[in-house]
Amino acid sequence: MSGQVLDELHWRGLIANSTDEQALRRDLDAGAITFYCGFDPTAPSLHFGNLVQLVTMRRLQQAGHRPIAVIGGATGLVGDPSGKSVERSLQDAEVVKAWVERIRAQIQHLLAFEGVNPARIVNNLEWTNELPTLSFLRDVGKHFSVARMLEKESVAARLSDEGISFTEFSYQILQAMDYLELHRRYGARLQTGGSDQWGNLTAGVDLIRRVEHASVHALATPLITRTDGTKYGKSEVDAVFLDPEMTSPFAFYQYFLNQADADAVPLLKTFSFRSREEIDALERAVAERPESREAQRALAEELTAMVHGADAAAGAVAASEAVFGTGDLAALDERALADAVADLPRTPFDGDVPALLNLLVATGLAQSRGDARRTIAEGGAYLNNRRVSDPAYVPQAGDLLHGRWLVLRRGRRNVAVAERHQ
Repeated sequence: MSGQVLDELHWRGLIANSTDEQALRRDLDAGAITFYCGFDPTAPSLHFGNLVQLVTMRRLQQAGHRPIAVIGGATGLVGDPSGKSVERSLQDAEVVKAWVERIRAQIQHLLAFEGVNPARIVNNLEWTNELPTLSFLRDVGKHFSVARMLEKESVAARLSDEGISFTEFSYQILQAMDYLELHRRYGARLQTGGSDQWGNLTAGVDLIRRVEHASVHALATPLITRTDGTKYGKSEVDAVFLDPEMTSPFAFYQYFLNQADADAVPLLKTFSFRSREEIDALERAVAERPESREAQRALAEELTAMVHGADAAAGAVAASEAVFGTGDLAALDERALADAVADLPRTPFDGDVPALLNLLVATGLAQSRGDARRTIAEGGAYLNNRRVSDPAYVPQAGDLLHGRWLVLRRGRRNVAVAERHQ
C-alpha cells in the first residue's frame, strides 16, 4: 500500500497532471485508499484508449488500493465535450443502457473483484436518475462559477468553434457530482482519467472541498501518442475496440504486432505488466535485433491475453504465424481463418478456381502475368504456405481452405486471399 506506485507510473510515462502529488503520495503511503475512474458508454465497446485507464487502475489495485469503475449511464446520455469540436449525437436511453452492460462485461475481467481490496462497478444513473432538477440546481449547481466553467479547455475550445449546448456544458457538473457521491458512499479520495479530462477531474476536487470541506486528489494520464507525435486512431474506421465482435482477437493482436520499433517500448511501458528488467531487455532486442520484432510480439501477445484471454491470444498467434508462412493454415478453424484473412487484399471468384497466375495479378501480388510468371519461377510464390514452382499451376477444389479460401503469398510478408463466393 505504498506511494511507490507513483514512481512506477512515472517510469511508465503515465502521469501528466496531479492536483498535489506529494499529498497524494502521503495518503497512498498511509494505507489503502479508494479511487475511481469513469467510462462513458459512447459506443457499444470500450477502445484501446480506455485501456490506458484500466491498466492504470489495475496497477493501483495491485499496489493495494480499492478501484471503482463508474460506467456513465447518466453522463453517457448527456455527452462529454472534451476532445470534440461539434456536439455529440445523443443516443436513445435504451441504446445507452445496452452499451452500459456490454462495457460492464469488458471491465469485469480486467480488474480483480475478490480479495482484500476488491474492485466495484457502479452506474452513475443510480444517483442521478431520480434527482429532482431543483435539488440539482440548488444543492450542486450553486457551487459552480460560470466564469470558471467557461475557462475549462473543453468548453473554451467549443465556444471559439461551433458553440456548445447547455446539455454538454453541464457535463462537468455531473462528473463532479459523481466524485462527491462516491466520496460520500465509498470514501473515494482519488479520481483518475485522461489529461483531456483534467478540467472535469478538478471540478470534482473543488466540489468536494466546497461541500464536504475535505481534500481529495485527481491524477491524469497523458494522451498516448506515437513517437512522431501523431495520435493513435479512435475514429470508427481505425479504432481498436475491446469487443471481439468489433475488433477480432487476431486483428487486435496484429495491430500491436505491426507497431513501429520506436513505439514498441513506450507501448510496453504503458500497457505491459512486465518488470523493468524485462522491458529493458526487450528494448535492447529492438536495438540489436529489430528484424525479430521481439518487443512487438511480447506486447501483442500480452495485451491480447489481457483483453481476450489466453486461449484467444494463443489462437491469434497461431493464425498470425500461419498466415505469414510459419504455421499450418489447415489447422485453423473456420472462424479463426476468417478473422485472419478479413483485412487482406482479396479477389472473389465463382465456379472453377482460376489459374495461380491470374490470382496473383487479381489480388495485386503481381503487376502482370509476366511478373507473376517470374515470381513463380524464382520460387517466390506460395499457395496456402506451399511454394509453387509451376507457372501453369491451377489450384484445385481440394486446395480451398474450408471450401472457401486460398491464401496467396509473395515473398515473406505480401499476403492476399482469393475467396469463392458462397
